[in-house]
Parts: sequence; C-alpha cells; structure tokens
Amino acid sequence: MKRREFSLSTATTAAAAALSLPMAAPAFAQARQFKEGKDYAKLGKPVASEAPVGKVEVIEFFWYSCGHCNAFEPTLEAWIKSAPKELHIRRVPVAFNSSFVPQQKLYYTLEGMGKLPELHAKVFRAVHVERLPLNKDDLIFDWIGKQGVDVAKFKEVYNSFTVSNQVRKASQLQDAYQVEGVPSMGVAGRYYTDGTMAGNMQSVLQVVEYLASQARKG
Repeated sequence: MKRREFSLSTATTAAAAALSLPMAAPAFAQARQFKEGKDYAKLGKPVASEAPVGKVEVIEFFWYSCGHCNAFEPTLEAWIKSAPKELHIRRVPVAFNSSFVPQQKLYYTLEGMGKLPELHAKVFRAVHVERLPLNKDDLIFDWIGKQGVDVAKFKEVYNSFTVSNQVRKASQLQDAYQVEGVPSMGVAGRYYTDGTMAGNMQSVLQVVEYLASQARKG
C-alpha cells in the first residue's frame, strides 16, 4: 500500500497496535549518515520557510485521528523540549480529504486562542482513549464547552477568515512537501521524511537532526 493509504487505514483499524509500540528516546548521540532516496527525500522545489533568520524550520505533519500520531506525540513533545535551539519547530494538521478539515480548524482555533499547551494532548486523548471522534463541528463545540472554554468565542475564531486562511496554507504546505502519510516531518523547506522511509519514528527524529545540521552548513 502507498504510505498515504496505509496512514488512513491504520488510523482507524490499528490504533490500538500503534499505542502499544515502544517509543524509547531517540539515540541522537549515535552519529549516523542517512541516504537521500532511502531515509529521506529532497524536494524538487524548495518550500518557503516561516522560521526566523538563523533558524531551521522543522514541521510535523499530523492528524488528530491518526493512531500513529497519537503514539508519537509524547516522544515528539519530549524531543521538542531538548531539541537544538537552532530549530524552529511547528505542527501542521493535514487534510487528505474534506472530512479532515474540522480537526484542522480545531487545531488552529486552539492555537489562536492560546489554548494549545493546555488542550493539544487532551484532543488526542479524547479521540483515542475516550473514543470521541471530534470530526464534526458540533462534536468539537460540545467537547470544547466541557473543557471550560468560552464556546461563543471559540466558534467566532473557528469560523474566522484567519483560521480558514491557515487551513488553506496548511493544505498548500502539505502538497508542497508531497506528504504521503502521517506522522511525517519536513525540514528546512527542502526535505521530507517519515516512519516508512526512516524505519521508525525514533529514526525520523535522528534524520531530522541530521538534515537540520546539513541545512545549517548549507
């Protein structure tokens, strides 16, 4: 199966298996050379970066309903806290079809309201532990209200031009990086890697650090 098809099917049928995968901390101290075409792909056309001058942009492409993204999230969060300061790390929610859009809007609304640190992990828990799909507007609004968030304000931001524009840009970025599955990573507007290419998500983070160092040199 193509990586995109694999991600879509496993997100719903193999979530439990994904949650049971061991997620040991990446062994960054082990220097290793990675190969283009095997461990990562180099983009044919560079993508514009939003990183500040002097920093290398790293993007995690994810989907809240993806079991592998849920399993990877604690490891990614721990890595972000200890990653080199030269990295500018951000997340981008994907949409392989229109049914993904409400969760994209959920992410950007939480970001716009300053609620991501508080609720990002709770969204994953709601979907994968509490079995709440959170894939439609009304389901999202109901859940948000139970988190103590002002629902009227949330709806205002959720339906705003700003969030619609962010969703549009996320889809453009997803296409530019030729994202085939999630979770996956983009580096410096030049490189793409995922668990299928690198072997597992621990290796993905090693590849990301390697590519970031190459980008800094270049």
